[in-house]
Amino acid sequence: MAHVIIDSCVGCKDTACVEVCPMDCIHPTGSEPGFDAADQLYINPDECIDCGLCPSECPVDAIFLDDELPQDKRHFIEINADWFKGRDDQP
Repeated sequence: MAHVIIDSCVGCKDTACVEVCPMDCIHPTGSEPGFDAADQLYINPDECIDCGLCPSECPVDAIFLDDELPQDKRHFIEINADWFKGRDDQP
């Protein structure tokens, strides 16, 4: 299981979740190239350990466990994973 960021983050990109993530799996961070161009933040499903710290830090309730996503938001599982595929600048 992993956490997933949905469209509530679009336009917000509050990085409070980044600060509490022990695995550094939420990107792009405010200091990374591409932060301004990104629509939202994304969680790397291969690195997320489901610690549960990030959802409570999100001011727009945009972070869910992948198996608890509403049906109409399930496509964000792939959106989050796809952001990390083939990235040369991946941390």
